[in-house]
Amino acid sequence: MSHKISSNLSPPWQVLVLVANQLDPKTLAIASCVCKSWSISFSSDHLWQPICAAQYPSLSTLRAAANAAVSYRKLYALGYMSEKRRVQKPPKPHLSLQDIMFAIDIHNTRSCIVTSIQPGGELEVDKNGVFRFDIDIKSDKLVAFEALDSLRITWNVVMNGFESVFTMMDCKGKGNFVLGLEGWFSKELPLPGCCSSGGASGLVADLRLGLTVSGGRVVVEKMSVGVLSVVSWRYVWVDDVLRYLQHFLLP
Repeated sequence: MSHKISSNLSPPWQVLVLVANQLDPKTLAIASCVCKSWSISFSSDHLWQPICAAQYPSLSTLRAAANAAVSYRKLYALGYMSEKRRVQKPPKPHLSLQDIMFAIDIHNTRSCIVTSIQPGGELEVDKNGVFRFDIDIKSDKLVAFEALDSLRITWNVVMNGFESVFTMMDCKGKGNFVLGLEGWFSKELPLPGCCSSGGASGLVADLRLGLTVSGGRVVVEKMSVGVLSVVSWRYVWVDDVLRYLQHFLLP
């Protein structure tokens, strides 16, 4: 006499354990959601401990050292989510270069040397995608000066329509220039207001002047601006700076 096996009966736990040893972590996690008996079989520590120890050995060691009651399955999930957060791409900024313009003024004690209003949409993005831009000096008459320490540099980022303004740099030059070299000005940027605790952001506003001699005196021939990381002293990606600026420019 033949006997029909009901399709509603679950496989015996011994079979589940044998199958479980052949499954990868993702499949194990999915299988543990099927029903209560599967959850017990596929969530046991003896299955997840070697997986957790292989993938996240520091977490596995910490659990043993702290005598924690957390399951290895949960510990693996915590490690997996932490890893995902580290490698996931940050969201696109809500601000674009087309939304802003640069207003740069260079004065000495007697007069204005350079005033430049540069719409962000007209800036030529660096081929490497970093926040560094060359700014044209559009002036029929270049004003000469004698020393960098006589200059006051102001660089504002302005929202189109003058809805908001953020000052990237407002500083006075230090030391004398050397002919044939660039004049260089920098200012460490603050933390965004929502994260501020009196510390610094790890970013530096950078402005460089290309200098030339005209009529025996020094004039500003060209200019570039950018944002550097104080950790690597390399220019930061455009999107990273836009994400920073949106804290100050957007409501």
